[in-house]
Amino acid sequence: MSSPKKQYYENLADSLIEKFNQRGIEGYYCDNKEEALTVAKRFLTPGCSVSWGGSMTLDEIGLLDEFHNSDYIIYDRNKAKTPEERSELYGKIVTADYYFMSSNAITLDGKLVNIDGSGNRVACLITGPKNVIVIAGMNKIVTDEATAMERVRNMAAPPNAIRLNKKTPCAELGRCANCLVPDCICSSIVITRRSHIPYRLKVILIGEELGY
Repeated sequence: MSSPKKQYYENLADSLIEKFNQRGIEGYYCDNKEEALTVAKRFLTPGCSVSWGGSMTLDEIGLLDEFHNSDYIIYDRNKAKTPEERSELYGKIVTADYYFMSSNAITLDGKLVNIDGSGNRVACLITGPKNVIVIAGMNKIVTDEATAMERVRNMAAPPNAIRLNKKTPCAELGRCANCLVPDCICSSIVITRRSHIPYRLKVILIGEELGY
């Protein structure tokens, strides 16, 4: 028998998957990160091209290690050594068969809320790669857009700024200061209401607390 918290996560995920479906988003629920890794790998086919946006969740479930030890065509933006290489690589990333990322917050009615510094991650979420697979722990679920913004600014941005060695007020204070500094990682805030191409977006929810 599952614990009350696990049962709560499962019930909540069932409700969210219904909301996703109404928005043209394909939803899945996994009890743990091992199961999530298995589900994520099921989408991939031999010889497919793969890329991803910065995400602690993808690392925590072992997906990035899986990519680097595979025969897939990998577009890893961290391999670029110059601005020219980065630009060329980004041109390939937007053509990827599968793009993986997490979400900074997900509302109870099924909207995805994300922030980005350079905009590359949210750009691929919006358009480009043929399939976008969002993997998120149940700690990312919030009640509404207002709560999502609070979470994104005060719970996701500060630790991410620290992780990326950004010189931002939130990295120092541990909370959003609504800054406009050069290192700001909140340049773009995107709310995804629906998948413009039905079921291009797929969300794998995990019954654990993962990422920021």
